[in-house]
Amino acid sequence: MSRVDPPLEQPPLELTFSEAELAERTDRITTFIDDMVERAGADGVVLGLSGGIDSTTVAYAAVEALGSDAVLGLSMPSTVTDERNITDAERIGEELDIRIEEIEIEPIVDAFLNAYPDAADDRMATGNLQVRIRAVLNYLLANAEDRLVLGTGNRSEAMTGYYTKYGDGAVDCHPLGNLYKCQVRQLARSLGVPEDIVTKTPSAEMWSGQSDEEELGLTYDTLDAILATHIDGPLSTSATAATLGIDSETIEHVEDLVATSEHKRHMPPSPPSDTF
Repeated sequence: MSRVDPPLEQPPLELTFSEAELAERTDRITTFIDDMVERAGADGVVLGLSGGIDSTTVAYAAVEALGSDAVLGLSMPSTVTDERNITDAERIGEELDIRIEEIEIEPIVDAFLNAYPDAADDRMATGNLQVRIRAVLNYLLANAEDRLVLGTGNRSEAMTGYYTKYGDGAVDCHPLGNLYKCQVRQLARSLGVPEDIVTKTPSAEMWSGQSDEEELGLTYDTLDAILATHIDGPLSTSATAATLGIDSETIEHVEDLVATSEHKRHMPPSPPSDTF
């Protein structure tokens, strides 16, 4: 799907934090990570470190919360992974002084596709397979080393279903789960994440050349604005279109993304029961 919206000059002012709000939100996130580890009686955390802004921001927050020794970054490249993302993950590991483990997932992907060759040419199926393999590896290391798995998703992705069910959504907690993408950028800069990673084109890298915004059909700035003012906020479709200066079709597209991904935000349903 191609982008259908003109990029906004900047997100609406109400989406960005003041200096005091940003400090409070940072403290809330780091305290949350520390509390989750303490309540679980775990020895630390593991997270998939992709070289992108979300995982890098979580890594910085985790180190601030727990210290470098308690944070393990897991790099899991495949044949479609941009070499820059691998080196960026290594660079962040060095800058944060955290341990990085690298596991090539292609042999595991091949084993699955050898078991079911009919899926080999299905780009979405094989892309989701890669993401779910990474989740399994996160938990393999977490179980072996008594760690929690930190998620790297944000509210913009969660509301639109832009993640793989039982893949990058399969984690113990989401430290950035209440932040829109534009707020993740703001938090990242305040934590000291390198600017080239903050401004890097977001990509889930499920296949070569994938871009989040191309697949979503709109920019993150526009998406965040619609979510904040219309989906999470009180404005009608027409009022949102007038306020943001965008067409109603773009807003309806976001409404559809939210509606069709509702199942991802809940536990698997069961039939009604008279017992409970």
